[in-house]
Amino acid sequence: MEKLNNYLGVGMLLQADAKALEWVCAAYLSQDSVAIKEILNNVDQHSDNQERFGLPSRLVAKTFVFRLIYGGSAWSYARDPNFKEIGGEKFWQGVIDQFYTKYVRLGEWHTDIVNDAKRDRKLTMPTGRIYYYEPDLRGGQVKWPRTKILNYPVQGLGADLMAIARVSLSNRLKGIKNVKLINTVHDSIIVDFDEKVCDNTSMVKIVDKCFTDIPANFKRLFGVDFNLPMRVECQVGPNWGNMEIVNVN
Repeated sequence: MEKLNNYLGVGMLLQADAKALEWVCAAYLSQDSVAIKEILNNVDQHSDNQERFGLPSRLVAKTFVFRLIYGGSAWSYARDPNFKEIGGEKFWQGVIDQFYTKYVRLGEWHTDIVNDAKRDRKLTMPTGRIYYYEPDLRGGQVKWPRTKILNYPVQGLGADLMAIARVSLSNRLKGIKNVKLINTVHDSIIVDFDEKVCDNTSMVKIVDKCFTDIPANFKRLFGVDFNLPMRVECQVGPNWGNMEIVNVN
């Protein structure tokens, strides 16, 4: 905190990043028991997957997982400049098979929603969101948009969870002078505040509560249980070039 203390008395920025938002959404929608257990126990699943799947780094393991839950294939990994040096299609198909062996229900859910979308031309989410799909009939073949079928539910749920956090934060900031919610980008929320009015730790506690309350607010809004915790990482500083992580005490 020494660096932050050098900026006392000036306007501060707080950047709140939802931790593993898409992974939490995929785990919730699929109700995969292994993924849920890892999240509840705060396991670093990317490090575990790196070792299990024989990948060169945690970053590669993390990127692999997030691309796979959006429909990544062995063909696409093998041809990506950032992945092709690691292995060819056979290697990546092996990694994909290992992933679905570990997260069995997630693989079943992927199969289920693709089949449901083909049958009904739509998917209905726990929040009531409905996604409609149509096949591509060009070239005399029926091609269903698998990546969109897998992508939309996870991205949409993530947007709903962040909307809950934003509204909750906006309500909590009412009445506090010189504090503004100034921007949101995907899984991040940016707040500008006067440290003389609300110190760093107090502001982080307010933001943290907005995320830990998401499951209860989800239940209240949609009438459906959300059985996973939502966690947030907050960075504070006078500008984006001088930010430090501030944890809830």
